[in-house]
Amino acid sequence: MSSPPWPPVAELLRELLDRITAELPGALGAAISVRDDGGSLNPLATAGVAARFVPAQLEKFGGPVPHAAATGRPTVSSAVFADERWPDLTLGAVTDAVPELRAQWQRVRGAAALPCDWADNGRFVLSATLDRPATEATVGVLARYEKLVAMTLVVGEAATAYKADHMVGLLQSRAAIEEAKGIVVAIRRCGPDEAWATLRRASQRRASQEFNVKLRELAVALIEYVGRAPAPQPDGGEVITPRPEARQAAENLWHAFTAVS
Repeated sequence: MSSPPWPPVAELLRELLDRITAELPGALGAAISVRDDGGSLNPLATAGVAARFVPAQLEKFGGPVPHAAATGRPTVSSAVFADERWPDLTLGAVTDAVPELRAQWQRVRGAAALPCDWADNGRFVLSATLDRPATEATVGVLARYEKLVAMTLVVGEAATAYKADHMVGLLQSRAAIEEAKGIVVAIRRCGPDEAWATLRRASQRRASQEFNVKLRELAVALIEYVGRAPAPQPDGGEVITPRPEARQAAENLWHAFTAVS
């Protein structure tokens, strides 16, 4: 989703960002950045100082947003302009690049960024900029909005491109993933968030030959392996057919579960 979002979706994304900034003490801004078809990360919706701060990170200086996207892990900085992970992002550099916001830059202290997956190989980063050090609690607030943002992007992806069939496919993928999460919850006796993380790790695991399994294929493969029957798929939608590596990953995942349960 590199084009501007469908207006109702854009409004909802801005509303979500407003809620995030209202919930975070000392918030100066927040942003949703989405990876486009070419693999580049671009800000899709912003609030406050993030409207200029996130593009500065992505286009020039590095920072918590591109770092989170690259590593796939939450990124927290208590002093974003003095963090050795992105040495080019300094108060002086950002002020020189965007001098009209000099007063706002003086207030910036911490930042946090949370990478999230929302479709096959799709990733967005939810981020916040603060006038105080960011902490794990900052990430916790962002995480509470992850699923709302993901489902909004699913709707926006279809509505922007006017692709009803694609929307059905995306929602069908989510249904398969939710069913696979239920299997993981039952066998591991864990919560849905841990089940989601387990499926993500399994889909990205390195084998003797490196491969990346699509999450929806892994989900369907796991459902079929456990049920010993084809997974139910809605009429009229794209049939999700797991590749051999997805079926192998599902089998390995199941054996790992049963070995410790």
